[in-house]
Amino acid sequence: MTSLKEKIRIASGDGMVDLLIKNGRVVDVFSGQIEKKDVAIFGGVIVGFGDYHARETMDVKGDFLCPGMIDGHVHIESSMVTIPEFARAVLPHGTTTVVIDPHEIANVLGQEGIRFMAESAKEVPLNVFVMLPSCVPATHMETSGATLRANDLKPLLKEPWAIGLAEMMNFPGVIFRNPEVLRKIEMAKGKRIDGHAPMLSGKMLHAYLTAGIRSDHECTALKEAKEKLKNGMWIMIREGTTARNLRSLIPLVQPKNARRFLFVTDDRHPRELLEEGHIDSMVRNAIRWGLDPILAIQMATLNPAEYFRLDNLGAIAPGYRADMVSFDHLGRFQIKKVFKDGVLIAEDGKMLTQSIPIRKSPKAKGSIRIKPFKKDPLLLRSDQALAKVIQLIPDQIITKKSMNKILLKDRIAHPNVKEDILKIVVVERHKATGNIGVGFVQGFGLKKGAIGSSVAHDSHNLVIVGIHDQDILEAAMTIKEMGGGLVVISDQKVLASLPLPIAGLMSEAPVSKVNLQLEALRRAAKNLGCKITDPFMTLSFLSLPVIPELKITDKGLVDVNQFKFVPLFGED
Repeated sequence: MTSLKEKIRIASGDGMVDLLIKNGRVVDVFSGQIEKKDVAIFGGVIVGFGDYHARETMDVKGDFLCPGMIDGHVHIESSMVTIPEFARAVLPHGTTTVVIDPHEIANVLGQEGIRFMAESAKEVPLNVFVMLPSCVPATHMETSGATLRANDLKPLLKEPWAIGLAEMMNFPGVIFRNPEVLRKIEMAKGKRIDGHAPMLSGKMLHAYLTAGIRSDHECTALKEAKEKLKNGMWIMIREGTTARNLRSLIPLVQPKNARRFLFVTDDRHPRELLEEGHIDSMVRNAIRWGLDPILAIQMATLNPAEYFRLDNLGAIAPGYRADMVSFDHLGRFQIKKVFKDGVLIAEDGKMLTQSIPIRKSPKAKGSIRIKPFKKDPLLLRSDQALAKVIQLIPDQIITKKSMNKILLKDRIAHPNVKEDILKIVVVERHKATGNIGVGFVQGFGLKKGAIGSSVAHDSHNLVIVGIHDQDILEAAMTIKEMGGGLVVISDQKVLASLPLPIAGLMSEAPVSKVNLQLEALRRAAKNLGCKITDPFMTLSFLSLPVIPELKITDKGLVDVNQFKFVPLFGED
């Protein structure tokens, strides 16, 4: 490693830099100006501008240069690939830093899962920082594979890769001063604490912020984001696979307030990563929808670096890490070259190096434990036909609660395919408790068969939507046999599947192969009548009891607004 003394000597002009990038139009994210400069790099760090003696020169011929982009909040597990494979997908798109919340794998494996993610990032040319999961389990309303209390997290905060406390989803626990929640917040004092407070407003928001929470990525409307901004929150504008809030929120960003916004993806599937891109796609769309390009670039670079106190990232300036991208047009923002620590590692959408390590993950396998069951637990017996139904909202992870009449035959409730009311089942898979939650959902469009997944936020029990109990049961057994994964079933036959043996969340396969398997799953679901573009991402959020309005877990139906279990049948 190059010494500080040596870097200072070279920066002063005494010696040779490793690389001199010539004729770049440098986007200065501090001043908001663009200036033609030669950028000098030594020991992976930018040491100056101008005329330096160099071992290697590279002429970018007037292309723009801006800092490498930063994703301020992402669950890599949701991409269903490991960190090395995720890096292969996002580096060519100019993302050089990610701030991850390994909340998903922590809900399955606890501390072991967090350390697995941190270990997986070693030797990968992607800066990976960890915000420690704050809510494992997210609530008492579901069964998770682990519990992380303040004392469990405290030793992890000493790790160099741990930079704060991740999204505090248990906002009622904050507001009503749950002692364990407050211990976690106090433990993280001096580090960033991210928020997660959909639709929280007024004095309840004030109480939440008084705890020291400083960001939110759950804003879906201008009014909500404006109130949170005025009350001191950094607004993380999210554009994932299902939750897409960029277009709704971008009108709020103005020159006077733009430094309080940053881009995050939260959850993106391989198809979006490979076809749309990553943070670069958000910059492009923000510009297309009227945002000043310099502000968009600041939101992707300097803003997240300053929020997370990553003092040597997010800018092209002396003393900053030489993580940079080149592009030829401010309006198009198509990434051409990607430099990581001063090394060209990707060009024209492709990695130039195969140095990213491939690791097998035996310790993170074997996490699917289901108590054997037959069809009887799936039967819904009732004397009344009026039932609470989870109603999907397109392109959102929030749902509505609707009251619908269900088909009753011999006091057994059945799905109503004509009304698109299907059965949804959540099967506990960590401790073989035998817990099974059964309810109804509207909006998938399936005409036959079932789709199932072991990716089900936040506790990642099995979640299955279908029409016939035989297919639902077959989906559960198939996922168990795969050690976790996604499946499409019809007439008790597997039409398509994707094994996810790492904690039931991730594959060891290349991201391109995982994408092909996902495409086969989507086609199979579409052939069964499914009308949702990405049914598995939608499915994964239906058991998340911290996102309004009606959700289901292995313990039953949850009215999130009331934060309590409610009976499936009747208006109570």
